[in-house]
Amino acid sequence: MTKDDCYQVGHITKTHGVNGELVFFLDVDDAKEYADIDSILIEVKGQLTPYFIESISIVKGSRAIVALEDVETIEQAERFIGSGLWLPLANLEPIDDETRFYFHEIIGFRVLDAEKGPLGTVTAVYTMATQDLIAMDYAGHEVLIPINSDIVPSVNRAQNQINVVLPEGLLEIYTSDTGNDKPEVDGDEEADDTDED
Repeated sequence: MTKDDCYQVGHITKTHGVNGELVFFLDVDDAKEYADIDSILIEVKGQLTPYFIESISIVKGSRAIVALEDVETIEQAERFIGSGLWLPLANLEPIDDETRFYFHEIIGFRVLDAEKGPLGTVTAVYTMATQDLIAMDYAGHEVLIPINSDIVPSVNRAQNQINVVLPEGLLEIYTSDTGNDKPEVDGDEEADDTDED
C-alpha cells in the first residue's frame, strides 16, 4: 500500500516505559474515534509497514499510549520515534457537508476568493499548534490561508474548488518585495489529512 492510498493520522513521539510501548500523537479532530483501531501503518524508511495493535489508550487529548505486536523492548521501540502514522483512505467516512473537509482532499483544489475570483491552487495544508493553514500557490508565491469558517466557508468537491474570503491585505503580505513579516511555518507536520474544519 502506498501513501497515495492512505492518509496520515499523526506520528510517534517517544517510547513509554520499558516494555516497548510507544506514544502516538494523533493529529485528528477527535483521537477517541481511533481508540478501537486494531492495526496501523508506520512509515519506516519511506515505506509503509503494517503493525497490529495489542492495546491503545488515549491520554491527554491527542496522545495515545500504544503497544504494538512483536515490539516488546525499549530498544525495539526506539527505532519508531519520529515515524509517521497512516491509515487507508478507505477507512474514512465520506463528508457530505460542504462546510467541512478532510485536509488531504483539498490538495490540488483551486482557490476562489469571494471578491478577487480565482487565485491559485492548494499545494499543502500545515497543521500548527495554534492555527491550521492552507498553502496556496499564488503567482509564484506561497500564500498561507488560516483555516476557519469565516475565511474558508465552503468547499465545492464537484468542481475541485475551495471558497475563501481572504482578509484584506493578506495577499500583499506574501507578494510584496518588502514583505519580511511573512508568518513562519515551523509546524509539527503537513496535513492531511484527517483533520476537518
